[in-house]
Amino acid sequence: MKTRILSGLIMLPLLVIIILRGWVLFAGCFVLSLLAVYEFFRGFKELNIKPSYPIAVGSTILLYLMGMLCYVGSSFSTSMFSSTFIFMLWAFVTVIACLLYLFKIEERKLEDAMVTLTGIFYVVFFLYHLALLGMDEFLGLAVWLVVITAFGTDICAYFAGVALGKHKLCPIISPKKTWEGAIGGVLGSMILCLIFGLIFMKDAIALCLIVGFLGSIISMFGDLTASIFKRKMGIKDYGNLIPGHGGIMDRFDSILFTAPLVYYVVNIITML
Repeated sequence: MKTRILSGLIMLPLLVIIILRGWVLFAGCFVLSLLAVYEFFRGFKELNIKPSYPIAVGSTILLYLMGMLCYVGSSFSTSMFSSTFIFMLWAFVTVIACLLYLFKIEERKLEDAMVTLTGIFYVVFFLYHLALLGMDEFLGLAVWLVVITAFGTDICAYFAGVALGKHKLCPIISPKKTWEGAIGGVLGSMILCLIFGLIFMKDAIALCLIVGFLGSIISMFGDLTASIFKRKMGIKDYGNLIPGHGGIMDRFDSILFTAPLVYYVVNIITML
């Protein structure tokens, strides 16, 4: 009980950050990215793979500084420094930095650079989509759809699996997950997103249902992907920052997949 209470107290500031959105969420995602990518890199220690955390930190700082330019400088949207240009430049600089990391060829392996690049895009870039949603005045409420689909799917899948689970979903990757639990997770996510839409997004009920369905599926892929990484690393949890839940990566692994999907689906549908 004490562990769960402590976990709740640790997660409470994160809930406040999501409620406030805007620059608060932007800054929160920045900090979470630095913590999560550190945990991700640390997991490769037992495999004798040495990704560069300084490169990840530099890339993260550059990404968020460039993001600030997009919002603070209104003239950027019509100049050569458009958001597309800025983020393509960021991707170019990041890839180059990871490849230059190999120049000490006698000390570093190909895996060191590849894991560095993977961590930056998988953790930092994916999570950045949550910050993008929070900064958009029109799409801001969609931040809650990310949280609902990710955590709602996890909770509903757990209870459905306990009550009805018989057929294993991916026994090698995650032995406890079942098809019944997965279906329960998808249905639960859709119902929760529908309720949220009826209360807060009455003009976008269909959007909420679509996000609830697709977001739930991609959320489970995110969870399974994190499990694959941990199995290959030979670890149970990425960290112990959150008692009873592991580290930041253990708690937010599904959000890494869900945030980009919600961002793109919401933008595509609103443009139709």
